[in-house]
Amino acid sequence: MTTSVPAAKPKMDYKARGKLIVHLVLVIGCFVMIFPFLWMILTSFKSNGESLLIPPTILPKVWLTENYTEVTRTLPFGALYKNTLLLILLRIVCALVFSSMAGFAFAKLHFPFKKFFFFLVLTQMMLPNQIFIIPQYQMLAKMNQLNSIFALLFPGLVSAFGTFFLRQFYMSLPNVLSEAATLDGCNTFQIFFLIMLPLTKTAMMALAVFTAVFAYSDMMWPLIVNTNVNMMTLSAGISSMQGQFTTKYPILMAGSVLAMIPMLVLYLFFQRQFIEGIALTGTKG
Repeated sequence: MTTSVPAAKPKMDYKARGKLIVHLVLVIGCFVMIFPFLWMILTSFKSNGESLLIPPTILPKVWLTENYTEVTRTLPFGALYKNTLLLILLRIVCALVFSSMAGFAFAKLHFPFKKFFFFLVLTQMMLPNQIFIIPQYQMLAKMNQLNSIFALLFPGLVSAFGTFFLRQFYMSLPNVLSEAATLDGCNTFQIFFLIMLPLTKTAMMALAVFTAVFAYSDMMWPLIVNTNVNMMTLSAGISSMQGQFTTKYPILMAGSVLAMIPMLVLYLFFQRQFIEGIALTGTKG
C-alpha cells in the first residue's frame, strides 16, 4: 500500500522579501531627500501669494518664469558665479599642494615635535570654525584685504581635514617604496614628488571634490568679510535676498535653483571620485 506524500509547500523566500523591504526603505529615503529640492524647483515657478497658501499647493496653477528674470536683475549672478568658481579653484589648489606635503611629512618623515604638531592639526578639526572668525577677520582688516577674493580664500589656505585625510592615505603605502628609492639615491623631495605623490591620485581627486563642496557651502565667512554684493559668493548672495520682515520666496527659490548649477555639474562629472572619497575616509592608516 502506497501512501501519497503531500507536496511540500514552497518555502517563503525570506531573502527576496528582505531585499524588497530594504529597497522600499531606500526608495522612501530617496524621496525624503529629493522632496525639498523638488519643492524648491516647483516654488520657483509660483506666484508669491500661491507660495504662502495653507494648505500648500504642490504644482503651480500657472507656471511663471518671471521669478528667474527678477532674481537675475536683483543679483549680479555673473559676479557671483565668478567669485564662487575662483574660490573653489583656489581652495582646491591650496588644499592639494599644502595638504599633500604636510600629509607626507606626518606619515613618512621623522622630525622633532611631530606628534605635537599633528595634535594641533587634529585640534583645529575638533574646534568649531566660528572661534577662528574674529582673529582671521582682524588679520585681513590689518592687511586691507576685506572685500577681495583673497579674503574668501584666506581660511582655506591650509586644510586640517586635507592634511589628516592624505596622511591616512600615505600611511597605507608601504615603507619599502621609500626605502628602495633611498637606496637608489633619491632624496626626500624626489621620494615625495616622484614616488609617493603619483600613488595618491585617487585620494587627491577625492580631496578636491570634498574641498569644492566645503567651499561652495561656506556662507558665514563670505557674508562677514565681503559686504559688497559683487564680491560675494552664490550662497552669500542668495542669503542676502531674505528680508527682515517679508521674503519673496518664489524669487528666493529661483535664485537657489540657479545657485545649485555648479554643484550639480561638479557631481555629474566627479561622482565616482566623490564616492571613492567617502570610502577612503574610513581607511585605516
